[in-house]
Amino acid sequence: MRLYNLFGHIAFRRFGAESDPEITGLHYDSRCVRPGGVFFALPGLKTDGTRFIDQAAAQGALAVVSEKQCDLPRGVTGIQVHSARQAMAWAAAAFWGSPTSGIPVVGVTGTNGKTTVAYLIEGILRAAGCRPAVLGTIEYRLGTRRLPSPHTTPESTDLQRILSDFRKEGADAAVMEVSSHALAQHRVDGVDFNVGVFTNLTPEHLDYHGDMEGYYASKRLLFSLLETLPGSRAVINIDDPSGVRLAQEVTGPVTCGFTQTAAVRPRDFSLSLTGIEAAVETPAGTLDLRSSLLGEFNLQNLLCAVGAGIALGLSPEEIAKGLADVPSIPGRLERIENGLDSRILVDYAHTGDALDKALRTLAALRPRRIITVFGCGGDRDRGKRPVMGEIAGRYSDLAILTSDNPRSENPQEILKEVRSGIRRVHPREWTRSEAEIGEGRGFTTIPDRREAIGFAVSLLGPGDLLLVAGKGHEDYQIIGGERLHFDDREEIRRALRARGE
Repeated sequence: MRLYNLFGHIAFRRFGAESDPEITGLHYDSRCVRPGGVFFALPGLKTDGTRFIDQAAAQGALAVVSEKQCDLPRGVTGIQVHSARQAMAWAAAAFWGSPTSGIPVVGVTGTNGKTTVAYLIEGILRAAGCRPAVLGTIEYRLGTRRLPSPHTTPESTDLQRILSDFRKEGADAAVMEVSSHALAQHRVDGVDFNVGVFTNLTPEHLDYHGDMEGYYASKRLLFSLLETLPGSRAVINIDDPSGVRLAQEVTGPVTCGFTQTAAVRPRDFSLSLTGIEAAVETPAGTLDLRSSLLGEFNLQNLLCAVGAGIALGLSPEEIAKGLADVPSIPGRLERIENGLDSRILVDYAHTGDALDKALRTLAALRPRRIITVFGCGGDRDRGKRPVMGEIAGRYSDLAILTSDNPRSENPQEILKEVRSGIRRVHPREWTRSEAEIGEGRGFTTIPDRREAIGFAVSLLGPGDLLLVAGKGHEDYQIIGGERLHFDDREEIRRALRARGE
């Protein structure tokens, strides 16, 4: 493809060499540039991509895209644009042949529930005879082909390339989780969404967005994109206050939730340890819903997925079958089988709202006692640490504070901030011996996550429930600058074997 053909949707000004070369690739990392490529000199928080232009040219870049004119090596064409990231997204869509054109594409955004809702929509599309590609927090996949997921939503050049590959391999639909970072950074510009789903908005990533208004504005961008795409529809959970606001700002949304004015709502439902049953009212008729997922918050996720199915024009029968066929979601209240007559669950809950929903759901099931193992990540929003501590203390008979992904922070300092919240419920911390005795309700701290999980499993008896929260599907732990293999599910099974289970 010729250079200038990449920018049909973007206003630009040329500088440097006067040429329109044939382009072989798109690159945002100068170390990855190949001969004949375009280098996008992206502005960053710590450094500016224009610093690496010479390196990109030395590796064969024929053109550079930047937000300001700058000196270029001889023979390199410059493209000046208002937003390098936006230009890169539209160029990627053009270069890879607009792989989302002509197929149903669903984007799911919100603080919590994105992964679960994406899996559920995948099930619905399968029941309707489609072969959907899915891109999200856990992995990027098509059928049995799985790719690692370094980001919930890939960078735009990677996103369009992956979708193009999946289309060639038979994908005829796509479901993707769309993060607030991705929206703020224009990664999904150029994607032809048919449906956008909003799950909820609770405090998260405020270290990046600044405040809740900035966070909302980023999520809102998905629905601004929808407004430019004829025939697309928004699906919005109006049990959430931000959802109510969003539903008032967009045209013709499919609303969902427990709220009586929602277009998709449960007429009646039952929740148990075996799953969820509900009769759901929809604009297309009543739907008999059955799912193995647990809890009221997952019923809310199911309603969002039903709304997406309705927005896609699918029948209640197809939607119901697709939802029933989804057995579980990796790392989302994922069951670990055991012979202790206990219930062991692993969940990705790493925000106050997610932990609150998970523990309230489990408390409503009335186990003999609840043991919760959890921590908070380093180099992330510090404000949620005491909040999560207080929530764990409120719902757990025993809360065990441990490390999550401390990253560059001192794990002890993170735990100190979590303790400040849990002490609002339990002023005095138990020793490990007191935790073993377990008279009353309390908390203890075991910084080593493997040790904490092993200790929790050693305490389990019939009727107990153990929730290991925070990492869910992740199979690594980041300590300092090192990424180490660590999977909560493997550690639980290791501890069960140590007990002879």
